[in-house]
Amino acid sequence: MPRASSLEEIFKNVETGFSPEKAEGVNAVYQFNVSGEGGGQYWARIESQQIEVERGEHPSPDMIMTATDEDFLALFNGELNPMMAFMQGKIKVKGEMALALKLQTILGLT
Repeated sequence: MPRASSLEEIFKNVETGFSPEKAEGVNAVYQFNVSGEGGGQYWARIESQQIEVERGEHPSPDMIMTATDEDFLALFNGELNPMMAFMQGKIKVKGEMALALKLQTILGLT
């Protein structure tokens, strides 16, 4: 995935890094709540090896990821190790942790 400079850019281009073959068996809704000046809310549904991304809050996500805009951009740009970010409390995950781990692989963050 090319380097993103904004949250909107990440979600507009998320399909670029999406690997359908790595999403096999995943049927889940991911909610992303990003704080800060460049923050916002987005959700992504992965189902039948396809991804759908929308702005806003999903009524029933399977996993919620919360981070600052700075940390979220660093994570998606490969400048922040996902596991270290989680351990340091820079990224918070509610819901199914296994889905967060799978997301790294599906979007090519590892």
